[in-house]
Amino acid sequence: MAVLRLMGLPSVARYPRAVLSRGEDRILIHFGGDGPEREVDVPLRLLGPVDAEATELRLLARLTELGYEVRPSGALQR
Repeated sequence: MAVLRLMGLPSVARYPRAVLSRGEDRILIHFGGDGPEREVDVPLRLLGPVDAEATELRLLARLTELGYEVRPSGALQR
């Protein structure tokens, strides 16, 4: 299992909502709130051989622990 180190995330106070979108090779995290929308792109190749769905679920759980209101949005449209 790859270790996910979450760094550089926007403040929960300003951006309380997070939506995860999973594509074939990446997971996008969209943060919404008081300011303009922020986006974090997580390339799965940087995590080594991983199960994308399991990684998405771990991210959802971790972001919830950090205080974000999270939800998955499903697979990305290409």
